[in-house]
Amino acid sequence: MSRSPKVLIADDQRDVREALRLLLKGEGFETGTAMSPAEIVAAVAGSDWDAVLMDLNYTRDTTSGREGLDLLARLKAIDETLPVVVMTAWASVGLAVEAMRQGARDFVEKPWDNARLLSILRTQVDLGRALRRGERLEAENRLLRDGAGSGDGRDGRSPLLARSAAMRPVLDLIERVGPSAAHILITGENGTGKGVVARALHAASTRAGKPMVTVNTGGLSESVFESELFGHVRGAFTDAKTDRAGRFELADGGILFLDEIANISLAQQTKLLRVLETGEFERVGSSRTHAVDVRVFSATNSDLREEVTAGRFRQDLLFRLNTVEIRLPPLRARVEDVPILAEHFLAQHARRYRKSLAGFDPGAVSALLAHPWPGNVRELDHAVERGVLMARGERVSAPDLGLEPSAGGAGGVGGIGGVGRLEDLPLEEVERVLIQKALQRYEGNVSQAAHALGLSRSALYRRLEKHGL
Repeated sequence: MSRSPKVLIADDQRDVREALRLLLKGEGFETGTAMSPAEIVAAVAGSDWDAVLMDLNYTRDTTSGREGLDLLARLKAIDETLPVVVMTAWASVGLAVEAMRQGARDFVEKPWDNARLLSILRTQVDLGRALRRGERLEAENRLLRDGAGSGDGRDGRSPLLARSAAMRPVLDLIERVGPSAAHILITGENGTGKGVVARALHAASTRAGKPMVTVNTGGLSESVFESELFGHVRGAFTDAKTDRAGRFELADGGILFLDEIANISLAQQTKLLRVLETGEFERVGSSRTHAVDVRVFSATNSDLREEVTAGRFRQDLLFRLNTVEIRLPPLRARVEDVPILAEHFLAQHARRYRKSLAGFDPGAVSALLAHPWPGNVRELDHAVERGVLMARGERVSAPDLGLEPSAGGAGGVGGIGGVGRLEDLPLEEVERVLIQKALQRYEGNVSQAAHALGLSRSALYRRLEKHGL
């Protein structure tokens, strides 16, 4: 930092203001104080600040935080780039989330942890200064151009490419909550890019230099769940030949991404909740307690609130996981993004298969825009890959994509991929087509599709991974 960061401390309690002033002064911050909403507004309007640290409750309303939320809106109207960190002794998940939705950059709960509060303020001061210099805009542009984590996408992962109105709230939330310490729940239909968003959040976080460890919890059986997440010691069970670190240990200091979180059993949920609450666990077969500092991102295509109501998911675990929820729209709701995603996938697969292609012909573009994409971005990726393989000329045509409905009769596949009759297909392809049809029928709901196919949810998840769906 080129100069000492300047922070406005706002609280109606004198001892709180003084404690914070002394703490920040000792860490090299310049500070000012205010004790009422009117003083805060006057201070922000009359001087330049790098951040505001403010209480959500004042004398007019001491418990609900409504006065602080109103004040937050007034401050954002004065200076949209000013980072505001909120604090309250009456914190709740709902109030903190509402404050961040209305523009707060992060939150702390009284009594605060000094190290966490200082880390949050330093991060927000840096981000606020970057935003004023226009660096945040350039960072977002890089994210849109290159994607999160993979850059050019050569690792086979989709980049976060978006220009549609439906995706703007997602990009805004990534910018707001990425640098925070909050756990994030990412929801949306199968194939919408929840893993891509997790990588974008990681790249935007203060832990970007640390690892993000991914676990597909939907594919973990009851017998290996504890060992996979918490590790084990030699001799803990028959195949435990050596000590093994679990995913929480590997992610220490960084991010743990728990994909398909709705698929874990109630017993597994209890063990996971304990780690999220205490930051402590034991390896299987050991009584030694390990402490870790892990931020958790989780993802699901299920409605966890419905799962709670049905008794299949713990409500207290849901509260721990979704400090902030980011819901991804399906691809059919962001049609404007189809062309840029398709062009990206074309370039990626053309490199992979060493083909020289100039793009899509007009018929292919029309087919891409007209298709309902029940498999979302993942289905688009596979369709473009097929188009690259099948293309004979310089451009991919509509038939190359295989999106046209088939003219088959009773033995047809209903237009999925235009692949003809089921009896003419290899067994592996038949399974893939039937899974696609079930997902389309139930609008991406894996639980309902699994029931219709006569499979368990975990068995369907394994087949989805097998077929790249």
